[in-house]
Amino acid sequence: MAAALARRGGAGLARAALARRRGMCSAAAAERAGAALTSEELMRMERERSAHNYHPIPVVFSKGEGSHILDPEGNKYIDFLSAYSAVNQGHCHPKVLRALTEQAERLTLSSRAFYNDKFPIFAEYLTSMFGYEMMLPMNTGAEGVETAIKLARKWGYEKKKIPKNEALIVSCCGCFHGRTLGVISMSCDNDATRGFGPLVPGHLKVDFGDIDGLEKIFKAIIFYTIFEYLHVHERYSIQSMARGYVVFCLNQSKEKLGYVIIPPDGYLKAVRDLCSRHNILMIADEIQTGIARTGKMLACDWENIRPDVVILGKALGAGVVPVSAVLADKDIMLCIRPGEHGSTFGGNPLASAVAVASLKVVTDEGLVERAAKLGQEFRDQLQKKVQQRFPQIIREVRGRGLLNAVDLSNEALSPASAYDICIKLKERGVLAKPTHDTIIRLAPPLSISPEELAEASKAFGVVLEHDLPQLQKQIKKTESAAEKQVCDRCGRDLY
Repeated sequence: MAAALARRGGAGLARAALARRRGMCSAAAAERAGAALTSEELMRMERERSAHNYHPIPVVFSKGEGSHILDPEGNKYIDFLSAYSAVNQGHCHPKVLRALTEQAERLTLSSRAFYNDKFPIFAEYLTSMFGYEMMLPMNTGAEGVETAIKLARKWGYEKKKIPKNEALIVSCCGCFHGRTLGVISMSCDNDATRGFGPLVPGHLKVDFGDIDGLEKIFKAIIFYTIFEYLHVHERYSIQSMARGYVVFCLNQSKEKLGYVIIPPDGYLKAVRDLCSRHNILMIADEIQTGIARTGKMLACDWENIRPDVVILGKALGAGVVPVSAVLADKDIMLCIRPGEHGSTFGGNPLASAVAVASLKVVTDEGLVERAAKLGQEFRDQLQKKVQQRFPQIIREVRGRGLLNAVDLSNEALSPASAYDICIKLKERGVLAKPTHDTIIRLAPPLSISPEELAEASKAFGVVLEHDLPQLQKQIKKTESAAEKQVCDRCGRDLY
C-alpha cells in the first residue's frame, strides 16, 4: 500500500512538474518569438493560475502615464480608480520614477537592523509636513492600521493603566480599514468577515455620524456599566466583559467601505472633542482620503482637527512601491520599544526615496488645490449634465475633491448593476469600479485634465441613455442580486 501511494505520489509530482514546464515554455516561447500575449490570453492565465479574490473589470493594464492606461492591443482609457487612490500623482510620474531608478542603483534594502541614509530623511520630511513628532514606517495600508491598533493598545496599558486585556476599540459601522484578521475584526464588510472567524475581541461599533451614540458608549465605559449597556443595546457585540476601557476611536474620514459618505458638518470635530475630554486616542485612517485626494492634504483638515494618530499609505508611494506610515507624538509612539513591532521592508531606502519624491510632487504641482477645484467642477458636470437628465436612475452625486461617488437606484437599474454600467463605461474609454451593486466610485489621478473629466461625464450620460436600456433587455430578471445590505455583526443597514 505504502509503495503504491508513493508511486502515485511520484507520478503526481511528475505530472505537476511537466505541467509547470509546459506553462513556462509556452510563456517563454511567446516572449522569444516577440509575440505579446493578448488581453484575453493574459486574463485567462490569471484566472487559471491566481486565486479568485477579486472580480476585476475585464481590461488589462499594459502601460500607464498620468491619467491614461493602454492595454496590450493599444486601446487607450482614462483611469477613474487610481488603484484605489494609490496613484494620486498620476501613473509613472517621471520625478517619482527618477527617484526610484537612482536609488535602485545604489541600495534597495537594509532592514531596520541597520541604519540607512534615506529613511531618516523620509521620517524628517513626513513628520514636518504633517506636524507630528514621530512616525513608524510600514508597507501596506492594512499594516498601518494593525500598527495603529497595537500602538494604541500599548499606550492604553502603559499610560492609562488599563487592566490587562481589557482595552476596547470603537469604530464606525460601515467603515473599511483592510483585510487582515486584526483589521476585519472591526469591519462591517460581510464579504471580508464571513468564514474567517473567530475574530479578534474587544471591538465596539457606533453609527457613522452619530456623536450622541459615541458619547453614550464613552460614558457607559467610564462608569463601568458597559456590559449592561451592551445587553440593552443588542446590536452591539462584545465578549463577556463586565467593564471596559476605550483605547481609541478610529475614523476613516470619508471612504466608508467604498460608499464615499461625507461626515455630517462638525462630526469629526465633535469626535475630537469627545476623545480629548475622555482621554481616548482619536485615530484617523487617511490611507485613501489623505495626500490631497479630497482637496485637503488630509480629510481631517476639512474641520481643522488634529487626530492623535494618523495612518497614511497608498499615494505615499505614488503607485510605484508600497509605503505606509503611522504618525503620532512621542508620548504615544515611544510606547513601542525594540522587538515589539516592526517590518523587514518598512523604512527601506528605496521606498523612503520614492515617498519623499511622491510628497514633493503633491506640493510642487499644487495637487491639493487642483483636486479641490477639479472635483467641484466634476460634480457640477455630473449633477447638471447627467443626474438632471436621469433623476430616476441617479439618486445622488457626492464627494469632496476628486473622491466621488455616483449612487444609482437599484429599482431603476434592475436587472442590471453598477458593475454592468462600469463594463459599458470601459467600452467607451472610462475605467471605473463599482462598490457593491449600486454605487460607482470615481477617483481619477489628481493630474487629470478638465477635458478628461468632461469626457467621462459625457460617457456616463451616453451609457445611461443608450447602453442601459439594452442591458436591461439582455439580462434576465433572476440575475439581479442587489439587495439591502445588513451587517452580520451588528444588524445595521450598510447604507
